[in-house]
Amino acid sequence: MKQTFSDAQLADFYSRLETNKTSNLQCAVRSPVHVVYGGANLFRNDTPHKLGNIALRSLETYAPNFVEFARAMWLKGADVLPVYDEPIADLEKRLAEDAEAVKLDNFEAWFAWTIYKRTIEKLQREPIEDFRIDFEDGYGFRLDEEEDAHAVSASGELAKSFLEQTITTFCGFRIKSLQVETRRRAARTLDLFLTNLLEKTGGVLPENFVVTLPKITRREEVQALAELLAEFERRNNLENCAVKIEIMIETPRAIVNDKGEIALRGLVEAGRGRVAAAHFGAFDYTASFGISGAHQHLRHEACNFARQMMQMALAPLNVRLSDSVTIEMPVAVHKAGDLTKEQTKENFRVVRNAWRKHYNNVTNSLINGFYQSWDLHPAQLVARYAAVYAFFLESAAEQGKRLNNFIKRATQANLTGNVFDDAASAQGLLNFFARAASCGAMSEAEILEATNFTIEELNSGSFIEILKKKANG
Repeated sequence: MKQTFSDAQLADFYSRLETNKTSNLQCAVRSPVHVVYGGANLFRNDTPHKLGNIALRSLETYAPNFVEFARAMWLKGADVLPVYDEPIADLEKRLAEDAEAVKLDNFEAWFAWTIYKRTIEKLQREPIEDFRIDFEDGYGFRLDEEEDAHAVSASGELAKSFLEQTITTFCGFRIKSLQVETRRRAARTLDLFLTNLLEKTGGVLPENFVVTLPKITRREEVQALAELLAEFERRNNLENCAVKIEIMIETPRAIVNDKGEIALRGLVEAGRGRVAAAHFGAFDYTASFGISGAHQHLRHEACNFARQMMQMALAPLNVRLSDSVTIEMPVAVHKAGDLTKEQTKENFRVVRNAWRKHYNNVTNSLINGFYQSWDLHPAQLVARYAAVYAFFLESAAEQGKRLNNFIKRATQANLTGNVFDDAASAQGLLNFFARAASCGAMSEAEILEATNFTIEELNSGSFIEILKKKANG
């Protein structure tokens, strides 16, 4: 029987199928692991540094060594670590001298100590990755004159941090909603903030800068913001889409519109190429259904549904997704001073319980593919980085073995002429290690040891391309 398709046509067809199969997977580029919202009236150019210092003081007070830290977070293996000061000090000394040797015979100690040290280093070096200057819930309603003044002062402080090169890697500000009641105020703040920022920076926008739009109910609100930004860019000789938009998903109509249609993708399209991220607002969202405060939390089934819809509709568009907040604050109930033994214990209990709640919520977000979520208080940063680093380090060895097995199978398939159909799974593992590297959970040497891939190879974003290069090299 005569063949309908030639071998060359079939090869081209399979190649395009494989390309399409992996094209919707996110490339390995840096994205923030959190966002901190802070009232515009309080923002100063050194705010991120000050927040890091508060987090460090909280860590020093309530987790003064790596064992206490492990128990506070309930890290894996914390229950087998020593209890008394002398064995802890001996372990710390051995780890400082040769951490890899300790890792071989006491992984639990190495795991806790490594996360502890990297959390401290992160809080010292870059405590805040993404900061949102807030003119909405974290700011409230004020007289127009007052908000005008804060729009100018906050943008001036951001410009100062930009010029001094102390600005956070990701930044932006949140305006009020563009619904009828607040749209005039939102537009005025938008104009004042952006105009003053550009005047102070000499017409240059910070990298990874966004305007956050809250409480969206219709795509027309996103479209209106996009049009306002386009006009601002024209007036100020900026490139088209220089100012990005971050949409907040915190109303039911942001997910399903009045016609019963999925609204999420339409919100992104309304942004005309500007929408870079989408943040989930769990508490506004659940409140809209009449869910009582006692049952509003990140793991409510209503929140699970919203996050899954965001994943399905927005992740393929490479829109960065952020989960919501943990509202329990790791703050002592008794202020520093001449505290009784019982008051000190209660402070430890309250702070550590809040840390653990936040740690668990961050871990759950990571498990569900949300690699960013909110922090509301600087002391939450301790649990934030503990959870992020633990998530990657705990399974790095296992994921590395899986990736190496995929490589062997792909190589064997190439040698025998068989089809390797697990490229998407291997791509997911590549992204796992790329994220581990970008957030500082793993060093380049650790990535190379676990995967036999360099950071440059991980950042190429394509498992198929990496295999081709290795085969040709």
